[in-house]
This record gives sequence, structure tokens and C-alpha cells, in this order.
Amino acid sequence: MERSSKDAQRTWIKAHDSAVEQYGEGERAHRVAYGALKHTYEKVGDHWERKEGGRKGPSDPRSAKPRQQGGRSGEGVDENASKEHLYALAQRLGIDGRSRMSKSELRDAIRKANRSETRAARSS
Repeated sequence: MERSSKDAQRTWIKAHDSAVEQYGEGERAHRVAYGALKHTYEKVGDHWERKEGGRKGPSDPRSAKPRQQGGRSGEGVDENASKEHLYALAQRLGIDGRSRMSKSELRDAIRKANRSETRAARSS
């Protein structure tokens, strides 16, 4: 999170603080904060950036539903982004074979690259 913009950090902190007041410190407060963050930001490598065109709204099925209904997480990848946008992100992340990938494959490859970059950033 510290490699993200000040605006992204502020969004996460405000949502987290509000969730801590309501639910107490812990995993639920973190989930709420990331859920709020994913409405305006997307994960790119080891940091969060504003969504394509400043678009707002849920990034994945889990963000679009109340907590009790569950759903699959996009792990910060904006699943509503255009294929062109996902391709550009894949290019920035150095993902091989991206020109032959479908939109779904691009999302999966970006998730994998994001996890790898985050892991590397945390260990350095």
C-alpha cells in the first residue's frame, strides 16, 4: 500500500478507520478497506492506480455484493476494464504471450504478475 498514491492510501485509511469503529480491528476491517479501494482503484504490480478513465464501481463479483453473499475476488484486477486496457497493463507488467490471450487470460496473467511483484516488494 505504501507504494500507492497518497489518494489511494487515504481512501484505504479512511475506510479502514471507519470499519475499525464499526467492527473492531482485524481481518474484517481490512476486507472492508480493500473493498472500498477497489471501487476506484485497481492493482498494478505492487501498487494501486486509478481505474481506466477514472471509472468507479465494483471491480469484481465480491465487491458488487454484500459480504454475506460472497463471490469471487478479482484480487484488485478491474474485471470490467476493456481488453485493450488489460493488454496495456500486461505490457507494462512484462507478461509474455499477451497478444494471444483472451480477456479472461489477461486478467489471470495480471493477477499472477501482481502477486509476484507484491511478494518481491515485501521481501526487499
